[in-house]
Parts: sequence; structure tokens; C-alpha cells
Amino acid sequence: MSSAEMTELRRAIGQLRQCVGALRARYGEPPAVRRIVNDVDRLDIDAAELAQLSPLPLRGHGTHTDVVKISDTPYDPALWKGADDEGVGGYQRDQH
Repeated sequence: MSSAEMTELRRAIGQLRQCVGALRARYGEPPAVRRIVNDVDRLDIDAAELAQLSPLPLRGHGTHTDVVKISDTPYDPALWKGADDEGVGGYQRDQH
């Protein structure tokens, strides 16, 4: 994570902490507030751990290694024979 990203993450966690403080003042310590406090603490721990990691090298940046080419030729209609079309109400069969 870049220095700017880490700074922004720390700022956002600080803002969350302020909001949680306001919630605590308003609602006290019910389970929901305690869980939110725990979540913000966990974010802080995870951010500190992330700051210690080395970023992964950019993969496939500027290359076409992740591109999967799909042919424009039509599929064989026999592949779909008797198949339902989801979202359209199912396959309509003649009822003679």
C-alpha cells in the first residue's frame, strides 16, 4: 500500500473512532456498540499489519496475459436443444 493510501486509511479509521465515540456517548455500551468498537480496533490492527507487508508486483500491467479470447462464431444450436432459458420462465414445450 502506498504511503498516501496508508495515510488515507489511517485517517478514515480515526474518523470511525470519533464516530464510535459519539455513538458510545449516545447509546452507552450495548452489544452493538461494543461490536463496532471491536471492528474499529480490528481495522486498526489490520492496517498496522498491512503497513509491514511488501506490496505485490503489478501483474499483467500493460500486457495481454490475462485476456481470454472468445470466438465470434455462433455456437452449435444443438448445444441448447431442450434447455431452459433462466429468467424467461422456462422452456415452453408443445402440449399436444
